[in-house]
Amino acid sequence: MSSSQTALWHPFADMFEVKSSSFCVTKAEGVWIYDDSGRRYLDGTASLWYANVGHGRTEIAEAAAAQMRELESYFVFNDYTNPPAEALATRLSELAPMPGAKIFLTTGGGEAIDTAAKLARQYWAQRGQPQRTHILSRGNAYHGTNGLGTSIGGIEANQTGFGQLVPETGRVAHDDAEGLREAIERIGAEKIAAFFAEPVMGAGGLYPPEPGYLEAIAKICAEHGILFVADSVICGFGRVGTWFGVERWGLQPDMITFAKGVTSGYLPLGGVVVAEHVAEPFWEEPGRVFRHGATYSGHPTVAAAAMANLDILEREKLISRSDELEQPLHEALSSVADHPAVAEVRGGVGLLGAVELTAEALQAGGLPKLQKKIRELGVIVRPLGKALAVSPPLIITEDEIGLIGKAFAEGLDALA
Repeated sequence: MSSSQTALWHPFADMFEVKSSSFCVTKAEGVWIYDDSGRRYLDGTASLWYANVGHGRTEIAEAAAAQMRELESYFVFNDYTNPPAEALATRLSELAPMPGAKIFLTTGGGEAIDTAAKLARQYWAQRGQPQRTHILSRGNAYHGTNGLGTSIGGIEANQTGFGQLVPETGRVAHDDAEGLREAIERIGAEKIAAFFAEPVMGAGGLYPPEPGYLEAIAKICAEHGILFVADSVICGFGRVGTWFGVERWGLQPDMITFAKGVTSGYLPLGGVVVAEHVAEPFWEEPGRVFRHGATYSGHPTVAAAAMANLDILEREKLISRSDELEQPLHEALSSVADHPAVAEVRGGVGLLGAVELTAEALQAGGLPKLQKKIRELGVIVRPLGKALAVSPPLIITEDEIGLIGKAFAEGLDALA
């Protein structure tokens, strides 16, 4: 597509380059996408981490169409509600690891993060501790691009050039539980509202947690009365083998943010699972209004699509699919671990993996070159920091996983 044909400004893109060399996707089915010349590619990233049930699932399209014919959209502010939003909230609450959880719906992961951050601060205000406004997160963390999400993120490039962001935020090393304890002692637990952490770090380079790390940070937060917010926007709905990701480590966070796999991307939806004790001040006392919400929160058509998606995940047993495939995927990527251009292969926790290049390969522009070469070989991968990441749909087969490993091997050889 040439520059004279596009007015679309792409997120996270160098438009000087993209305006004359975009890659146009026109069709998708199963684990495959097709470009505007009809060539197919293995969707090794499930689009942007979210196509968990794969592409072209007619059940979801039919559920959305049927709901549009009945009630396409209506808001859920104040005392308004609708049956699909009610059904979805009940279902998600019953699936959540925290008994009696409440569900606050948004239109995506970024809104979910901002909701959780504002709710954490508001919770402490309602508890008579309004000074607890500080929010901690981790280096390399990605928590979306809304105001609070940008402010608590740990990818420096995503914060540069925007002026002063939301104050009273801070970051600790992404793999050091004792570093969190030290930060709490330095700042003072009485000033800290919440700590945010992804179970598996996604956009910051795809880092699985060190053994015992997540359990340790949850314990530290509990010891200091700090709300623990698990950002499961990527890790939920089967990506790491459970509904919300955190159950794999036996965690019961105070809040869980979710999005992406809840609809497999068929329509935009996100939300926050709120533990009963966090919701309690707002639900059990009159006049305590959480003055926050999105126009399309509780959108009935989106909720109907989510319900159909959850049906597929349950019926086809896709939640546990990554348990079966995480090792085959890790082994496929590990087949290139000894390549001279490869510094590290990460994975083995869920249907997620990454191949990081050496400093020499990165300096030579190897990451974009390798990504495009692998795409030429018929596989979609995504550059993240120093690595190329994969997170295929949960319906992928072991033979198709083999195609990912083969494309990496051939792409690296071509790069060399």
